[in-house]
Amino acid sequence: MRSIRRILLLAMASLACLVATAQELNCTFEIDSKKVANANKDIFNTLKEAVNEYLNTTVWTDAQFAANEKIQCKMYLTVAEYDESSGKMKGDLQIQSSRPVYNSAYTTTLINFKDTKIEFVYDNNEQLVYNENEMQSNLTAILNFYALFIIAVDFDSFAPNGGDPYYEKVANVVRMAQSSGEGGWKAFEDSKNRSAVLSAFTDKQTAGIREIIYNYHRLGLDQMMTSVDKGRATITQQLETLKKIYDVAPMSVCLSMFKDAKMDELVNIYSKAGMTEKESVYELLYPLYPTETDRLNRIKSTENK
Repeated sequence: MRSIRRILLLAMASLACLVATAQELNCTFEIDSKKVANANKDIFNTLKEAVNEYLNTTVWTDAQFAANEKIQCKMYLTVAEYDESSGKMKGDLQIQSSRPVYNSAYTTTLINFKDTKIEFVYDNNEQLVYNENEMQSNLTAILNFYALFIIAVDFDSFAPNGGDPYYEKVANVVRMAQSSGEGGWKAFEDSKNRSAVLSAFTDKQTAGIREIIYNYHRLGLDQMMTSVDKGRATITQQLETLKKIYDVAPMSVCLSMFKDAKMDELVNIYSKAGMTEKESVYELLYPLYPTETDRLNRIKSTENK
């Protein structure tokens, strides 16, 4: 599975003879601290530097990546509250990742998710240390969760169940964090917390989202340069599978995650489709996303053709 991903990415980049590295992410971490205007801004600059170093130097897996293969991702922390005396911060974290589409200059979004349950303590100039078998802090646990989740989803997009070993690592992070008593980790505490995200991608009822990720990207988008109609037909089949997930788990966070990552892209994909196909896709998606009428109407609109 790893070799499939490496071969595909090397072909996409059209580069050769790059030295392999064990580090997997090319991640940009940014902080918006405007809501805590009276705080000493040095702490946020220090945190930004520490997290960027942590995400981009930690070796998360035993997979081998060349420099041009690294997974492109972003994390954007919005700090809503900060207590200088304790170092506690609260806010939300936007997580985004993408991957290139074969034989094109296009990159497609894999993850676009906002975690609204972010709370941690950080001391100025604190060094962040990775430990796979022990929870060092809630901050590193959150970063570990999303770094490994990004890797798992990326591998799923290149091979069927390619992310299996990395979901196991994600599950280990969740198990350790759940015993800490920190918020955002408890099962059934929230339909969109980190435990719910892991469950959506691993529980039997909804794990079909991983099959969708592979088929949509590898057999759909990656094939569109060869045959637009064939690739689009494959993507339509994945929307039918998504509807099946909705039928058994209409509140699953994987449904909103798919929408946030893919809705704008779907508008573009079906812009050249025939009217019958447009209407079929509209009828598939409307029950899942009834509040997305503007974008769904753009899929159905004849003006896109």
